[in-house]
Amino acid sequence: MKDKKIQVDDIKKLPMVQSFIETGNQNLGAMGYTEHSYRHAGLVSNIASNILERLDYSQRDCELVAIAGYLHDIGNVITRYNHGQSGAYLAMKILQDLEMSWDEVALIIGAIGNHEEEYGQPVNKIAAALILADKSDVHSSRVRNPDVANFDIHDRVNFAVKHSFLRVDSSKRIITLELTIDTEVSGVMEYFEIFLTRMVMCRRAAAALDSSFSLVINETKLL
Repeated sequence: MKDKKIQVDDIKKLPMVQSFIETGNQNLGAMGYTEHSYRHAGLVSNIASNILERLDYSQRDCELVAIAGYLHDIGNVITRYNHGQSGAYLAMKILQDLEMSWDEVALIIGAIGNHEEEYGQPVNKIAAALILADKSDVHSSRVRNPDVANFDIHDRVNFAVKHSFLRVDSSKRIITLELTIDTEVSGVMEYFEIFLTRMVMCRRAAAALDSSFSLVINETKLL
C-alpha cells in the first residue's frame, strides 16, 4: 500500500463502480424498491461531506465520507439483504486496488457496513455523517412504481415527500431534517410508522458528532 490520498472523483471514474451502482439499482428496481442510482449515490456523498465540513471536521474527513457516501450502496449488486456488509467488502477491494492507506480504508468500510438501520451504528465520524445523509434522502422522485393505486406504504410515504433538506446549524450543533409532506397522500403518522427506526438512528448519529438531531415536518418540529 502506498498510502495514496484518493479523492471521490477518482472513485466515480472507475468502470467497476459505475457498473455496480447501475446494476444494483436495476436489481432493486426489479424487486420494487426505490431509486438507488447515481443520483442517490452522489447526493448522499455531497450531503455527508457537507455535514462534516459544517461541523468543522478536516478536509480529509470530508473527502473520506464523500467516498463512503458514493460507495455505500454498491452491495446491492450482490443482494439487498445485508447489502451494507457486502458493500463494505467490495469497497475494501476497490480502495485496496487504488492503494489507499489501511487506516482510511478501515474508516470507510466501517461506515458502509453500519449504514443499514436494521443493525447499523455510528461507529466513527464517517459512519455518523453517512447515516444522516443516507436517511435524509426521502423524496417522491425516488418512487419507481408507476401505479399509484398499487402503492404500498413505503411508496406512499416517499411519494408524499415533496421537499427534503438536511440543515446543519454549526454554531448550535443541531442537525435538522426538514420535510414537506403532502398529507393528502400520506399522513405524518405513516411517516413515523415507516421511519421511526431511521429517526432513532439519526439521533444516535448526530450525538456521535457531538450534535443533536431534529425533525421538522410541514414547519412543525416533531423531534
